[in-house]
Amino acid sequence: MPAKNTTAQSILAFDFGTKNIGAATGQTITQIASELPPIKAKDGTPNWDNVAALLNEWKPDRVLVGLPLNMDDSESELSKRARKFGNRLHGRFGVQVEMVDERLSTFAAKEEAAERGHKGNYAQAPVDSIAARLILESWWHQTL
Repeated sequence: MPAKNTTAQSILAFDFGTKNIGAATGQTITQIASELPPIKAKDGTPNWDNVAALLNEWKPDRVLVGLPLNMDDSESELSKRARKFGNRLHGRFGVQVEMVDERLSTFAAKEEAAERGHKGNYAQAPVDSIAARLILESWWHQTL
């Protein structure tokens, strides 16, 4: 866990998925996070040019990747794939990547989407990016 810091840092968060990778951005001083359009993925592999464009636009000091752990703290196949995505972000772009426990973020994101008026058609709802924003907000509560 990073030390508490009052220096402004730009953060980019990802909610890894096999069809969509949710994205959100924020900065540490105001602790306000914003959802970004999700990145389409094919079996978990994004168009890396789209990822590069996000990194170039937001220039994050740190990148968070949600780690979907099971409720008993064990890792699933999706956890391993999320770690691989984080490793590739670091390897390709040299960004500092931190894995963040994201248990129940998708459940909470679906609840929030429903509150916004989505009626279960989550393909049309920004669930993945809501989850990325929730991951970022939970990281702030744990670290700042």
